[in-house]
Amino acid sequence: MSRRAWLSLAFTAALWGASYLFIKVALDDGLSEGFIICVRTILGALVLLPLAVRAGALPQILARWRWALALAAAQVIVPFGLITFGENHVPSALAGILVATSPLFVALLAVRVDPAERSHGWGLVGVVLGMVGVVVLFGVDLSGDAKTLLGGLMIVGSGACYAVAMLIAKRAFTGVPPVGVAASNLVIGAVAWLPVALFSLPHAVPGANAVLAMLALGAGGTGLAFLFFYTSIAEVGPARASVVAYVAPAFAVVYGVTLLHEQLTLGTIGGLVLILAGSWLAAQGGKARPPAAEIGAPLSRSEPSRSTAPEPARAR
Repeated sequence: MSRRAWLSLAFTAALWGASYLFIKVALDDGLSEGFIICVRTILGALVLLPLAVRAGALPQILARWRWALALAAAQVIVPFGLITFGENHVPSALAGILVATSPLFVALLAVRVDPAERSHGWGLVGVVLGMVGVVVLFGVDLSGDAKTLLGGLMIVGSGACYAVAMLIAKRAFTGVPPVGVAASNLVIGAVAWLPVALFSLPHAVPGANAVLAMLALGAGGTGLAFLFFYTSIAEVGPARASVVAYVAPAFAVVYGVTLLHEQLTLGTIGGLVLILAGSWLAAQGGKARPPAAEIGAPLSRSEPSRSTAPEPARAR
């Protein structure tokens, strides 16, 4: 990959890794979960929507509106809720690690829904390693009260949601400009969480730390990070772009330990290593796929932007 591609992936990982820090800061300042999610999706949408309009992506998204709703639910609405509520009881560093289970769930779900993504050989070993890492984290660092356990399970659930989102994106959004996919996710997510936010508005003006955290979370960790990630998928393919999933948790741990003074235990280190190693092996264990079949794959200027995947059913 080019230096530009590596820098883009590193920047995305740094932003995504910091998202858990920003969420924790906003929660500690008393902002409600629904308000945090709604504001971050609105800010992210404000960054991406003009770019999506400029790219001419909206007609393609509207033509797949049912799939767009499903993707937004799996990519934003449900996992953002699980992560934000879960971080009430789980340190930001552990949240970043547990979300990295997504490739493990891709491998497990692919057994039933996508033969091309099935893991073989070392990929199956990776699934086992990753699950052992989850057990280590729950047994050592999340072995407190029931709320801590529930928070950890919620964040693992977000990893499962992201796996579903990857499979939906591959199925229905091949050839669609990546910025359009990201923007539609955030717009739909903002609309879905708006009623919750309106019923849980802050009782006082948020502090400076919370305001800055929300701006960074929405415009940076949500808007720019989504844009860079989907663009990386289009430019270098999902296999190479998935390196973000293995680097972002390390950023989350560094931020949590150095800025929030969270504990760095042997369980944290062991779980991080096992989950990331397992996720990497699981992601590498699938069958090779042609680049043209990937979401947002660049098309030549002479070709119309169209999907090479089977066309989803449309509204009558």
